[in-house]
Amino acid sequence: MREEQKHAGSREKLLRAARRVVIKVGTSTVTAADGKFCAERVKPLVKSIAELMKSGRQVVLVSSGAVGLGRGWIGLHRSRLSDMVTKQACAAVGQSLLMNAYKAMFSVYGVKVAQVLLTEDDFTNWRRYSNLRQTMEKLLGFGVLPIVNENDTVSTAELESVGGETRSPVFSDNDRLAALVMSGLEADALVLLTDVEGLLRNVSAGESQPDVEVISLVEKITPELKSLAAGPSASGRGGMQTKLEAAEIAMSCGGTAVIANGNDGKILDRVFAGEKTGTVFLPSKRMRGKRRWIAYAADVRGRVVVDDGAQRAIAHGKASLLSSGIVRIENHFAPMDVVSIVDLSGREFARGIANCTSKEAEEFAKAKSESAGKGNGAKSQVVFTRDNIVLFEES
Repeated sequence: MREEQKHAGSREKLLRAARRVVIKVGTSTVTAADGKFCAERVKPLVKSIAELMKSGRQVVLVSSGAVGLGRGWIGLHRSRLSDMVTKQACAAVGQSLLMNAYKAMFSVYGVKVAQVLLTEDDFTNWRRYSNLRQTMEKLLGFGVLPIVNENDTVSTAELESVGGETRSPVFSDNDRLAALVMSGLEADALVLLTDVEGLLRNVSAGESQPDVEVISLVEKITPELKSLAAGPSASGRGGMQTKLEAAEIAMSCGGTAVIANGNDGKILDRVFAGEKTGTVFLPSKRMRGKRRWIAYAADVRGRVVVDDGAQRAIAHGKASLLSSGIVRIENHFAPMDVVSIVDLSGREFARGIANCTSKEAEEFAKAKSESAGKGNGAKSQVVFTRDNIVLFEES
């Protein structure tokens, strides 16, 4: 009981003290059943965001809903959007509707808004990622509310179905996008608003209509918690699984994440008052900015298989990866690309920024192997510098 009270106090303290926050609203909150903008649900959230800003907090709003609003405006809200071009056309129509609605609502409270449309390349390229942060910092400094969405009109990463594709998108929904924005800005809190009360657990297994309870506090995201996550919602592209992934990123940023019901008009007031509502994820050890980018935002271009000695040296000895420890190279990469580092069983235990091309790495490893056979000891080359390697878990 004492431990529970301590954590409850931590939640209240962290959320009350949060000065920079990222709030994400989903399609189910923004759009009504007829495909139109749901002013009834959004207006109270707008008022709360304006009050947060008035109190001195900096806020970034990540809003879904462009595709949903566009399909409703065109008259396709009862149709299944099966092809990419139609989805992109709906996004082009819906994004202007979305921003017009937000501009009108926030202007009532004297809040100026800015549209920020992002693609994967804004996160996978370190220079663009850094520039994005500078732009967002400037907007926040001006007291403007950035309203962020993926640029679905030109980007296919979020809209397309994943099938037979080995490369995973950096963000496949706005939950992860919101977490990456939070990471880039080193925000204090991430709030994910959805159409349920939080992360739910079944407390009466076996019944046809089981009772569920909200898991109010999470210190660590475990396989058990991940198993509780459902698939995508009917109107959106995410689901509880993507929200857990986003929360995990937020925790690694040293921030607090909250999953709560966006249909409650007072939800943001309650969250930042530290009330017991939704599911709160407490921060873990903070990962430095560039290391977070390597772990979560960067596009993984290749794969390097290393031997047991190299795996131990990296995982436990905090060593760089030398060419002598490379068993083989899988997929091509260029200098400064982020590459997956796996052990002999194929398990990814680290990622790193390459110092050279995949071809050069292969040549270094081959030369070292051949020189060892001849006994003349060619010098090993550093393929990944330790400062540019991120471990995913203790090995």
